[in-house]
Amino acid sequence: MEQFFEYIGKMLSLMGEGIGNSLLIFAMTLLFSLPLGLFVSFGRMSKYKIVSMLVKFYISVMRGTPLMLQIIVIYFCPYYLFGVSVAEDARFPIILAFVLNYAAYFAEIYRGGIESISKGQYEAAGVLGLSKPRTFMRIVLPQVIKRILPSVTNEIITLVKDTSLAQILLTEEMFSLAKIIAAKETSIAPLLVAGLFYYIFNLLIAFVMGRVEKKLNYYQ
Repeated sequence: MEQFFEYIGKMLSLMGEGIGNSLLIFAMTLLFSLPLGLFVSFGRMSKYKIVSMLVKFYISVMRGTPLMLQIIVIYFCPYYLFGVSVAEDARFPIILAFVLNYAAYFAEIYRGGIESISKGQYEAAGVLGLSKPRTFMRIVLPQVIKRILPSVTNEIITLVKDTSLAQILLTEEMFSLAKIIAAKETSIAPLLVAGLFYYIFNLLIAFVMGRVEKKLNYYQ
């Protein structure tokens, strides 16, 4: 058993840089896509038809094409169209692609949550003298967050696994390093260690989000 844990520790240390890149992509995507998704959802529900249609088109493109393709397009298109490289560090276009992709998914989740709130609550808040922005921030948004948490948790868990797509631009993330080590050692064990890391990380996310969901359950 001791040798088993020593081996896992050794593999994780060899994949240290890849784990760091995976966590960076994960953290930056969440940091920017969650608020961006909220603003995109406002555009999707806009009373101005042209705004609504443009945002709807953006969401359909992001959800209807592979994330891998979006990463390639964001990285190479500026060069082929304008002769300009996006960045020497491939992590920037990767994170940008992740943010734009996940913002589209979060936008639809937000929209479903917002539209599930009764319009009577807006009317009651108006009678009490609350402005629409204040009504949304203090009354509607807390309820929306409570309702959308399970769906958001699913997307976050998917995001953890999607970080492996960074290897498409030769960025060293955990899974690509695990494949390299597995090839050198002619063993599947490094891949299993990587899989174990993904699994434990997602268990941790599910636990944290479950605790948050329970805390927001006002009826228990």
